[in-house]
Amino acid sequence: MSTSQQPDPRDRPARLSVGVVGAGRVGPALAASLQLAGHRPVAVSGVSDASRRRAERMLPDVPMVPPAEVLARAELVLLTVPDDVLPGLVEGLAETGAVKPGQLLVHTSGRYGAKVMDPALRAGALPLALHPAMTFTGTPVDVQRLAGCSFGVTAPEELRLAAEALVIEMGGEPEWIAEERRPLYHAALALGANHLVTLVAQSMELLREAGVAAPDRMLGPLLGAALDNALRSGDAALTGPVARGDAGTVAAHVSELRRHAPRTVAGYLAMARATADRALAHGLLKPELAEDLLGVLAAGIDGIDGSNGTNGSEGDAR
Repeated sequence: MSTSQQPDPRDRPARLSVGVVGAGRVGPALAASLQLAGHRPVAVSGVSDASRRRAERMLPDVPMVPPAEVLARAELVLLTVPDDVLPGLVEGLAETGAVKPGQLLVHTSGRYGAKVMDPALRAGALPLALHPAMTFTGTPVDVQRLAGCSFGVTAPEELRLAAEALVIEMGGEPEWIAEERRPLYHAALALGANHLVTLVAQSMELLREAGVAAPDRMLGPLLGAALDNALRSGDAALTGPVARGDAGTVAAHVSELRRHAPRTVAGYLAMARATADRALAHGLLKPELAEDLLGVLAAGIDGIDGSNGTNGSEGDAR
């Protein structure tokens, strides 16, 4: 009888026992999502008191055990540790014999693809890189946010279907990322999401300084519209004094920021220059207005470099 009709576990994951190594914000949420899909969390490891409390909240009644014991109990193991920790963890688990042949090992690092799992692969594991393109809070709301979330997927070709199936079971949308493209993929996400938090936090601080009682309420509709416009229209959505070439307004901004929030000046100037370059390239900023604007930005950068002394003690922090 042909075996072609039998489901291949490499193509479609069966109901699996799930373990989590690293009970940060990501691991418990993914395990809870897999539980909703019918899989069974059986073990979790965590070091800090916060991670233990998080695991208890997200995965109640799942025992906390050392990492090697997680691997001993689980068929599918989520390695949800910081990027810089991951290579050493994988190597250590493989060297100590904790990795079992046929075991699915999933890491969630955006930076790395499947190659970082080579020590485990040599021990017989099935390596998958599944990175959720989402920010996590460490609370149950994260499970809801996984619905429709894109995952950067990298795996050996023979495991691609299994990797994509797991993402779909978590409610996500798999997006295949080639091994050599993982660092660029991760840089793109960090540029957009991580720096956005910094920009919004700075904006809220400045609004409070300006006397706005509820900066979040003021910014919410504005930023929501700006994000929607950017996703729909790209550079055509650029607005504001830089895109218009209002050099005098930009100079006033720089002056006020130097007085009230000197640590924000460098970021403002860098983003303004990047915005000006894109607006020029796409015909939004008129060349005859760009000269004065770029002059203001250059003068602002000279000020940061210490030519006019307006940055004071900020020079030591560069």
